[in-house]
Amino acid sequence: MSSPTLPCATKSATCGSIFDAARLRKELVSIEQKVADPALWADPAKSQPLMRERKRLESLLADDEKLAGHTGDIDSYFELAREGEAVEADLAREIDELGKYAEALESRTMLSGETDMLNAIVTVHPGAGGTESQDWAEMLMRMYLRWAEREGYKTEIDEIQDGDEAGIKSATFTITGDYAYGLLSGETGVHRLVRISPFDQAKRRHTSFASVFVSPEIDDSIVVDIKPDDLRVDTYRSGGKGGQHVNTTDSAVRITHIPTGIVAACQNQRSQHKNREKAMKMLRSRLYEYELDKKKAISRKLEDTKLEINFGSQIRSYVLQPYRMAKDLRTRVEVGDVDRVLDGDLAPFIRGYLKMRREGNLPAAIEEDDDV
Repeated sequence: MSSPTLPCATKSATCGSIFDAARLRKELVSIEQKVADPALWADPAKSQPLMRERKRLESLLADDEKLAGHTGDIDSYFELAREGEAVEADLAREIDELGKYAEALESRTMLSGETDMLNAIVTVHPGAGGTESQDWAEMLMRMYLRWAEREGYKTEIDEIQDGDEAGIKSATFTITGDYAYGLLSGETGVHRLVRISPFDQAKRRHTSFASVFVSPEIDDSIVVDIKPDDLRVDTYRSGGKGGQHVNTTDSAVRITHIPTGIVAACQNQRSQHKNREKAMKMLRSRLYEYELDKKKAISRKLEDTKLEINFGSQIRSYVLQPYRMAKDLRTRVEVGDVDRVLDGDLAPFIRGYLKMRREGNLPAAIEEDDDV
C-alpha cells in the first residue's frame, strides 16, 4: 500500500510547521503572565483584547494537537497494513476526516479581520410574495440554525414575528462561537428559492426571495458612540404561538437609532431590562457595520425595509424544480445536493467566498442568474 500525500502525514513532519506551536506556546506564556496581574482587570480596554488573544492561541494549539492526533492514527494504520492487517476501510475514513478538518482549518486561516472572531447576529426578512416568501425566510433561518449546530455553536432567538399563515415575517438570532461572524460574513444579501409551491393548489413553480443580514456582536473593546438623544425606545408585549410563549407584560423592547433609521428589537427575555440590554448590543453591532460601510463607500442599505428584495441584489439561488442545485452567483460555487445545503452544510459556499475575498476578486456587481 502506497502512502497518499497528506499534510503532516508522518510523525517526523509535525503540524508545528503549520501552526509554529513552539512560538504560540511562548506567546501564550507571555499572555498568562500579563493576565496574572490584578491591575489589568481594572482596564477592560486592555483586558478584553488580551483575553481574546489568549483564547485564539489556545484554539490554535488545540488544532495543532488534533491534527497531530489524526496523523498519528493514520501512521498507526499504515503500520498495521504493513503487518498484513485489513485496515483499508478505517484508513480511508481517517484520511477523509483529516481532509475535512484541514479544509475547515484553511477557512479559518482566511479570517483575519478585526471582527471575524466575534459572534454573529443574523437577521432574516422575506421579500414580496406573502406566504411563499415568509415560508422561504423560515427555511433560511432553519438552515443557519442547523449550520450552527453542525459547527458546535450556541444559538439564541432574539426576536421573531410569525407569518400570517406559515413561515416568518422577520427573525433575528445570535450565533455564539469563535469565528461565527467571519464564517457567515459572506451570507449577507438576497437568497432566491425556485420550487413547486406547497401553497399553490395548481402545483405551479414559484420564485421566492428573502434577505439575510449578518453583523458582528461587538464587545466593549470596540467603541461605538451612541448619543441617548438619538434613540427612541418602544416597549410592547411580545407575541408568539400562544400558551407559555406569550408574555403578559410589555417586556419586549424596540430601539430605533433616529439618525440612521436602524432598528434593533429583542423579546425573548422575561425582563424588560434584559431585553433592552440585548437590543442595545444588537444596535451597537449594526451601527458598527453601518460605519464600516460608509468608510468603504458602499451604497448598501442595512435594513431590509428599505431594500428591494428581488433579482438585482441576489447572491445565491436554491433550485428545487425543474432540477436541483444551489449556486452562489458571486463565486460560481455549485452544489447538486441542495437538500444537504438547506440542512446546514454551507462549507463549500463559505470556503468559496473566503477564497475569493482573500484574492480580492469579489465582483462589484452580481450578475443575474438566467438558469431558471
